[in-house]
Amino acid sequence: MPDNLLDHKVIATRYFFPRPLVAPDPFWVDTDGARLRCWHSPAAPGQKTFLHFHGNGEVVADYLPDYAAAVRAMGVGVFMAEYRGYGGSSGAPQMGKMLDDVAHVMTALAGRGAAPRDLIVYGRSVGSIFAIELAQRHPDIAGLILESGISDVLQRLLLRMRPAELGADMASLTAAVYGRMNHQEKLAAYAGPLMVMHARDDDLVTPDHAERNHGWAGSEDKSLVWFDRGGHNGLMAYNFPAYLEHLRAFISQR
Repeated sequence: MPDNLLDHKVIATRYFFPRPLVAPDPFWVDTDGARLRCWHSPAAPGQKTFLHFHGNGEVVADYLPDYAAAVRAMGVGVFMAEYRGYGGSSGAPQMGKMLDDVAHVMTALAGRGAAPRDLIVYGRSVGSIFAIELAQRHPDIAGLILESGISDVLQRLLLRMRPAELGADMASLTAAVYGRMNHQEKLAAYAGPLMVMHARDDDLVTPDHAERNHGWAGSEDKSLVWFDRGGHNGLMAYNFPAYLEHLRAFISQR
């Protein structure tokens, strides 16, 4: 079965890099077989909620308190999603199950009064996988932001493993990955507002990923924002004032 292959322990150990650092004041999200240690600063009445999926090797605690406070000051609630095995969450970072965890995050937000149309969804690097999954499931979200996002998940996996190590051949791995993570199809079906942000000197997830994600999107309200420096993991740090301005402008229009 495709999800069994996506949840293979080789993918869990080769592709994901969880850290145990925990965020204070957790907002727990119960999923199928794991508890996610998320964080939530609820929106005031009439405000949108900024739903953040962080990158690989990161945890929610990395974005607290400064980043969350800066976004909160833009007039939105903030929800920081954590992943299985990361940041004090239980379970292991299994790709197929993590895709389905998006539904549990949405259920938790609904319990706090946030509908899809109230959400501005943000995904950085690996987090773009889950942000795009959410946009496919809920195309009526208020907006989608991809920072240093991934267009081709299979390409990323093949940098770290061979199909035979998963007990599979190339055809079955391709079918499993594109069966759940065909970003071209998912983004083509998304017609809502989109902002793609990427560093031109990113040599890990190269700029062509940003070009494809932006080009594939079915939205007419979309932008591709380039930063000249910052690489893959330093885009925000190297460009913080400009980064915040682009974020603020996108949020203010929703």
